Amino acid sequence: MLRSTSRRGFTLIEILIVVIILGILAAIVIPQFSSATNDARKSTLASTAQTVRSEVALYQVQHNGVLPGMGASGFDSNVFWTQLTTKTDQNGAAYSGSSTTGPFGPYMQSTPANPLAAGQSWQSTVADGTGTALSTPAGFVYDFTGTSGNFWGTDATGKAIIP
Repeated sequence: MLRSTSRRGFTLIEILIVVIILGILAAIVIPQFSSATNDARKSTLASTAQTVRSEVALYQVQHNGVLPGMGASGFDSNVFWTQLTTKTDQNGAAYSGSSTTGPFGPYMQSTPANPLAAGQSWQSTVADGTGTALSTPAGFVYDFTGTSGNFWGTDATGKAIIP
């Protein structure tokens, strides 16, 4: 009489081989995900900087060639963000009319955050925009020289990320 033995389940060796193969595949794939995350952050930063540049240009057109933040005594960063995030009159002053639709703005909902330089504030500077690291790292840089303001983001080290 022949007895057939049927085998059910996996042996410990087979399970260990599968786990080892999965571990090797995970070690290969995970670094690619972190690179994709950093690329997505750079893309978000480039998009935000481009949006701010567009809003600065619109502000300048609507305010007779004057850049936001420029006052009689020079550039003021608090005035810059106030003028971009609130309604303003022809002279750039905060609009105080009774109408709910002020004459200009707001150009942005709020001050943007930099996904590459979390927790770092932005700075206004006279910069050449070449990508040279700043002496003081900042989330964003606004070069207000000349007749057009340029705006770009930086990484955590202060290196400019210019789209």
